[in-house]
Amino acid sequence: MMLQARGLTCGYGGPAVVRDVSFDLGEGERLCVLGPNGCGKTTLLRALAGLLPYSGQVLVCGADAKGLSRRELSLRVGMMSQLSPVYFAYTVYETVMLGRYAHQSGGLLERESEDDRRAVRRSLERTGLWPLRDRLITHLSGGQLQRVFLARTFAQEPAVILLDEPTNHLDLKYQAELTESLRDWSAREGRGVVGVFHDISLALDFADRVLLMRDGTILSQTPAAAVERRTLSRIYDMDVGAYMQKLLGRWQ
Repeated sequence: MMLQARGLTCGYGGPAVVRDVSFDLGEGERLCVLGPNGCGKTTLLRALAGLLPYSGQVLVCGADAKGLSRRELSLRVGMMSQLSPVYFAYTVYETVMLGRYAHQSGGLLERESEDDRRAVRRSLERTGLWPLRDRLITHLSGGQLQRVFLARTFAQEPAVILLDEPTNHLDLKYQAELTESLRDWSAREGRGVVGVFHDISLALDFADRVLLMRDGTILSQTPAAAVERRTLSRIYDMDVGAYMQKLLGRWQ
């Protein structure tokens, strides 16, 4: 298994936000977490990434995450969040090279290796950014910048990528390109993806399997193709199917 959670419970110092969550992520599998705002989706990802303390157990490629150093965990787990502010005028190439930090024993001052350069070029080509490698990231559109962050995560070469609303603020074209890049990476590399999406249709199209959360717990784990309309309606307190059909009616 690429990732295993067993009885994971976590929060921010008060009452637990996520309670007794357990699931497995297999090799090459794409798992999406769905649920309303405030149900604990992002908190779950932060715990899996080692950014929040938790009780229970998280295993990454069979190793207990609590026994790994920050660098060792970064070699196994990468996290890509929503579009973040840009404070430094790095080039696209330099930004993606930052993803190799965990592979460089001497830190950022270590001279990049041939393996580093190959990984960065491969990641830039995979995301269609190689022609833009010398452009400053302050001169990119939001969609291009999000692809840079995806390329940086690819360059990290983790076993598992955690996605927190990666398509938020992106137009349809960039949403499609980003999810296709992730699908290709997972299939070709045999690595795992755990993603949080607000867009239900996008999540069901992208995922192999879905975790449905409400109030910090998992109500259902099911293949994406088997998600039932009534379960979604229960999770979101509305007739999700009817709402989606109404929207699709505009295109008929």
